[in-house]
Amino acid sequence: MAPQFALSTASVYPETTTHAFDYAERLGYDAVEVMVSIDVVSQSVEKVRALRDYHQVPVCAVHAPCLLITQRVWGTDPWVKLERSAEMAKELDADVVVVHPPFRWQRDYATGFVEGIADLERRTGIAFAVENMYPWRATSRREMKVYQPGWDPSQEQYANTTIDLSHAATAKSDPIAMAERLGDRLRHVHMTDGSGSPKDEHLVPGHGNQPCGRFLELLAGRGFEGHIVVEINTRKAGDRETREADLLESLAFSRLHFAAAGA
Repeated sequence: MAPQFALSTASVYPETTTHAFDYAERLGYDAVEVMVSIDVVSQSVEKVRALRDYHQVPVCAVHAPCLLITQRVWGTDPWVKLERSAEMAKELDADVVVVHPPFRWQRDYATGFVEGIADLERRTGIAFAVENMYPWRATSRREMKVYQPGWDPSQEQYANTTIDLSHAATAKSDPIAMAERLGDRLRHVHMTDGSGSPKDEHLVPGHGNQPCGRFLELLAGRGFEGHIVVEINTRKAGDRETREADLLESLAFSRLHFAAAGA
């Protein structure tokens, strides 16, 4: 089986979930990853299902509301958010929920997080793919470790994980080495790029310093069958044409480099 090349709804912000499905259909993406956000459409199973059915573009994954900006989406209990994310995934025929590790100040949530994720997977049948994050850096020399049990999922016993190449750039970690450590536990990829800035950039693949092409070729060589999701930042795109060009370039880059391994 070939992987699905999908579009994250976060890639079209400040446009909406509705626009993301339109881009995905017109540009030839295989699927959509729904980022549950402050966009009310993204929070509604019924509205997302209607978009899926209208555009005939499946939903491959749901990204749980883990960001600071979504701390009150679906309430404030993080375990409830994950339960609701699993329910949405099931209703939309998606098989993955993407989740960030807890912040250190979420002490009750962080305690037993690894075990809690495993329990959710057993009960729901949904893969909770824990995403790599990064230390927060005020300067090039000062770091704050804000995630618990840590930002590197390869150091924990998660059954399913996500690698985000922009996060790898910010963490100054090697995504290829991380993928090799994870092996078959790598279920999901956020295909993007970064320059190593303390800011999480989410550049178009090939526009930063990450080994995006080699990473995709590694996945292809291993017979990766998960999801390769374009998650880029197009907020500075001056118009829809520029945003569309970035989304199309990202998809073409991903497909071509993955295919190159079998050429």
